[in-house]
Amino acid sequence: MFGDVYNGKRVLVTGHSGFKGSWLVMWLRRLGAEVCGIALPPETEVSHYNLLKPELRSEWCDLRDAEHVSGIVRDFRPEIVFHLAAQPLVRKSYAEPALTFAVNVGGMVNLLEALRSTGGARAIVIVTSDKCYRNDESPRGHREEDPLGGYDPYSASKACQELLAASYRDSFFTRGGTLLATARAGNVIGGGDWAADRLIPDLVRAAARGECEPLRSPDAVRPWQHVLEPLGGYLLLGQRLFEGETQAATGWNFGPAENDALTVGEVAAQMKRFWPRVEFRFAPQPDAPHETKLLQLDCAKAERELHWHGVWSAGEAIRRTAEWYRDFYETGAVDTAADLDGYLAAAAERGVVWMR
Repeated sequence: MFGDVYNGKRVLVTGHSGFKGSWLVMWLRRLGAEVCGIALPPETEVSHYNLLKPELRSEWCDLRDAEHVSGIVRDFRPEIVFHLAAQPLVRKSYAEPALTFAVNVGGMVNLLEALRSTGGARAIVIVTSDKCYRNDESPRGHREEDPLGGYDPYSASKACQELLAASYRDSFFTRGGTLLATARAGNVIGGGDWAADRLIPDLVRAAARGECEPLRSPDAVRPWQHVLEPLGGYLLLGQRLFEGETQAATGWNFGPAENDALTVGEVAAQMKRFWPRVEFRFAPQPDAPHETKLLQLDCAKAERELHWHGVWSAGEAIRRTAEWYRDFYETGAVDTAADLDGYLAAAAERGVVWMR
């Protein structure tokens, strides 16, 4: 799998204590990587990272602390880097724009400076967002060459990350033996996400309390995908960079098929289908801060040049997610590893080339 490129390699993951980061660390450990994580401690009372208890070197560090970041990088000397750490919430970015830019832009500068001064990293994957594009709400999915932008501070910070990555790639890394790429994914779902102001976590928290969750944007359309889908893309991209494929050092979309772009209301209805305790009602907020109503990705480039494509449909992703939370809240079971096993088995059954 992935050419065994990760086996025995030193891999740095920022944001390892978060939702996506904890799933990525589990997969990397399965691949035999030696992992070091940089992140803040989990913010929620229950966290996926603490439930998994992965074996790795964990460094609790604020990316805004340049000296601390540099010290960790110098000591660990990573060969492969996945940068996921961020202030990831749109609504929080309205409340704390300065924090959002300081973490997402300033923190990324600190990481890249540490990697530049230390040297030795052969592959760097910067995870930004599908919201990095200047979105005109077109029904056509965004392509990698589309203009960058961002209405809200979070989206703007992700566009800034793309520009920052391109600048460091062109100015420092291309000639130094380090290849850097960016990855833009859609709305990811799966077990273990308890972040605020996200659809699935809000629904399951309300279900656990026996309450009905109001949906503020029931008609908003997003590209929904299981968290393992983009993570497979990130791992594939890291492999190609590590193996020296210079053409991979650019921006990439990793999203679901076009017919998997569902409305918020449709996702909530499917969650209820698989876990009847989920209750919701439509409660649009006309005076709420601006949020994009239509957002889709065109992933033809990744399919064509990396031979990447998704494995699970949005319906399967929602079923797996609902069952993960149902089992957790009703029995205390955590089936993350079983989901990874199921995903790999489905990929093998479909003959997914990039998994071999």
